[in-house]
Amino acid sequence: MTVTTYRVEGMTCGHCVSSVTSEVSKIDGVTGVDVDLTAKLVTVTSGAALDDATVGAAVDEAGYELAGRVETAGDEAAEAAGACCGSGCCS
Repeated sequence: MTVTTYRVEGMTCGHCVSSVTSEVSKIDGVTGVDVDLTAKLVTVTSGAALDDATVGAAVDEAGYELAGRVETAGDEAAEAAGACCGSGCCS
């Protein structure tokens, strides 16, 4: 499972959230979409890593602009901090 967060410009209301959620959800492999309107963030959960251009195209189709990926601590950082033993049971 892969979780990626993107910054999206232009969202201002609940309709924006619905449009972005709908379009991004159509991408093959996407299992979840969470839109934070206040922070202007879209968090996408998928079975495998997604191409940023594909997510950008979906956001564009919804009428908004993908401003880029938000860097977050990855699995390697969590493992290094002792949050996971690396056996795959935590995924």
